[in-house]
Amino acid sequence: MDIRYASADAKFSVREVKLAIVADVGSLARLPLILNDGHLRELALTGRDIEAARAEKIGLVNDVYPDADATLAAAHATAAEIAENPPLTVHGIKDVLDQQRISAVSESLRYVAAWNAAFLPSKDLTEGISAIFAKRPPQFTGE
Repeated sequence: MDIRYASADAKFSVREVKLAIVADVGSLARLPLILNDGHLRELALTGRDIEAARAEKIGLVNDVYPDADATLAAAHATAAEIAENPPLTVHGIKDVLDQQRISAVSESLRYVAAWNAAFLPSKDLTEGISAIFAKRPPQFTGE
């Protein structure tokens, strides 16, 4: 979650809602540390894709580059710039920044795991997965 770059053709989403599950791979634990609540709720509750330009505008990515090669070049340039700094200090900065979120993320992952365990037998989960494979809109019933 350090520095995030994207190519102009990248798309982003939190799609789990389309499967009738609560996002559980850390999205809802980590994204609140990046996005404001309104943008995060929009992504998580709609499951909609957003373009790279919008992702940059809402702070999901730092910068957008024209293509994959330009994105990789920018990442290498940034890595080289960071590498010019004292390694122990860089490590210390990363460690201090990371410590503030580690416990929050861990607690959130446990919480969402409990939610999803409760929803595993739901008809909506089965319907969401079936609809994706059948390439049709799901018909959720709340069961």
